[in-house]
This record gives sequence, structure tokens and C-alpha cells, in this order.
Amino acid sequence: MLENLPYESIRHKALTIEGYSRAAVQSYWRVPELKIGFELGASPWNFMGTQTFLVTHGHLDHLAALPVYVARRRMMKMEPPVIYLPAEIVDDAWRVLKAWQKLDRGRMLCELIGVTAGEMVSLSREHRFTVFPTKHTVPSVGYIVYDVRKKLKQQFQGLHGDQIRDLRLQGIDVAAESLTPLVCFTGDTSPPGLDAHPDVYRAEVLITEMTFFRPEHRKEKIHKFGHMHLDDILERAERFQNELILLSHLSTRTHDAEARRRLDQVLPEQLRSRVRLWT
Repeated sequence: MLENLPYESIRHKALTIEGYSRAAVQSYWRVPELKIGFELGASPWNFMGTQTFLVTHGHLDHLAALPVYVARRRMMKMEPPVIYLPAEIVDDAWRVLKAWQKLDRGRMLCELIGVTAGEMVSLSREHRFTVFPTKHTVPSVGYIVYDVRKKLKQQFQGLHGDQIRDLRLQGIDVAAESLTPLVCFTGDTSPPGLDAHPDVYRAEVLITEMTFFRPEHRKEKIHKFGHMHLDDILERAERFQNELILLSHLSTRTHDAEARRRLDQVLPEQLRSRVRLWT
């Protein structure tokens, strides 16, 4: 049996969130029910069946497995994957793939789609994602995935089915679209990334970073390098409406147990029950 790369898993309502994230090591995530993944810092064998990935930026610990993932799917005769990433890095990502194509002697079949902040992209009839700006040391974006539903407009509620049918036959649009933010993924960012879109705080599940947490860590330096401190989370404690908050991307210079103790000490009660440290 093949050994798999390590990852944690958690269930929230109808969604399963799986992944691993450690600063300067590797980050990779997926939500099987949405048929998407986030980041390609490594490529677990179990993740290979996920055809669509949303990548936030081009650092090695978030994108190094791009050629591995693409080549594996071709080797297993799967459909070429679709990978969304910041528009500024698409050309360089293609250069990497073409270099590996020459080294590997195998075609790198995939679709790389550049995105910019403000775009809304359809994944399926039921799901879309929007792109929002984050602040890191290289071009970077975050993603919010929405559940898309059609709901009868207020003025038509109470009508019988045949009346609604007649209105539709007249060309009248009787339904309004409803978007519910399901999952927000920020990737690496300093605090402006959290504040860039109101639905960051409203998504049912928020996956964000908390690279540093010790009191002696200098926030000015942390922010300069595009990361967040626990204090940044605490300063925004009242804004989080999320049902589940996954704090990830711990620095390799710190220990999980120490971070958990610190969270238990300082997180307010209304936030502590919704926060999970992801290691």
C-alpha cells in the first residue's frame, strides 16, 4: 500500500476539510465535497483525484508540487487538471512546467488560469468562488467559495405552481440568486488580507494563517514579511462570524503544544470554541 503524505481532517456539516500547512515546509488542502483543493506545496497521493486547485501565491511551500501533480494525473490517464493562480505568475508557472516537460520527457497537460482580485468564477451550477486581494511578499490572492441557490423572489411567494409556470412562459424571471459563503482560504497574508472582503468573516469555514504567536515576536517585522501574529486574530475577535476557524502555517521555530497553550490562555470564550490550530 502506498504511504501518503501527512494531513489532518475535520468534518463541518456537509464539508470535509483535509490538509497540512507548515511555514517554509509545505501547504496543501482539499475539500472533497466541493471538488477543489488549495495550494500545491506537496501532492498527497490521495489528493490526486481532485481536478481543480486554487493557489494563492508562488512560494515553493505552496506551489513546488505543480509538476508532480500534473504529471501524475497524466500518468494515471486522468483529465488534465485546472489550476487557478494569480495572473502575474502564470507565465512563470508555465516556464517551470515546460522545463520539467523537457527533463521528464512527458507532456505537462493542464490548464493554468490567471485570476485577479474582484473576479467571480463558476465552478459548477452549485458553487462559485470570488478572488480577493491579500498582502504578502509576492503577488497573492485569497479565495471565497460560495454555495449558489435559486430562491423565489419575494413578490412571487405564495403563488401556485401553475401561476409561476405562466410567469416563466412570459419570460419573467421569478427567481433570485442567493450566495452563501462556505469556505474562505486566505493563504499567506498580513492582516490587510483578512480585512479585504467582508465575507472573509462570514464564511462558514475560515482557513487562515497564524505563523507566529509568542508575545516577544515583533509584529512589525511579521507584517513586513506578509504574515500574521495571534494578536492580529485577537484584535479582530468580535468580527469573526465563522462557525469554524482553522489557524495554520505555524513557524517551524515553534512547537504545536506551546501554540495550543497560548491559544487556550488568551482566546476569548466565544472564539475559543470555534478555533482549531492546524498542524
